[in-house]
Amino acid sequence: MPNNQHQERGSYRAAVITASDKGSRGEREDASGKLVREMLEAVGYTVVHSVILPDEQDLLERELRRLCDEGIADLILTTGGTGFSQRDRTPEATLAVAQRLVPGIPEAMRMQSMAITKRAMLSRAVAAIRGATLIVNLPGSPKSVRENLEFVMSELEHGLDILIGNDSECAR
Repeated sequence: MPNNQHQERGSYRAAVITASDKGSRGEREDASGKLVREMLEAVGYTVVHSVILPDEQDLLERELRRLCDEGIADLILTTGGTGFSQRDRTPEATLAVAQRLVPGIPEAMRMQSMAITKRAMLSRAVAAIRGATLIVNLPGSPKSVRENLEFVMSELEHGLDILIGNDSECAR
């Protein structure tokens, strides 16, 4: 049984998955994954796991399932693999493991990003819930990671409070 049913408010465990062929081979520094980790820790999340995987849908799915089903993380943030390249499969991996979709998070990120660049409309990022874990896809570039994560970060904790059972409603 996943252990995350009893997380204390404000002490959520997070995992970071970077989808990058070059990063997984050590040919490129994982600046985006590092930035996600720093931003999470700066607001009080405990990053319990961080990994760079190649853009292989089956590997991404397996890692997402493991982190969710074993109760390792309350929040999983992925970076990379959300574009149009044939190898970009992060949204498909997320959808394959999803039990419930959370369309408002990527919609909000795209809306915010559209004010910066019209290319934001090309993002295929998704967000989903599996068990008691929230999964959110972020873009691959550090600049886009910062812009998107800064915009949704404050609401993620409230979403987790509801998901985990520390809060019962979204009404203010």
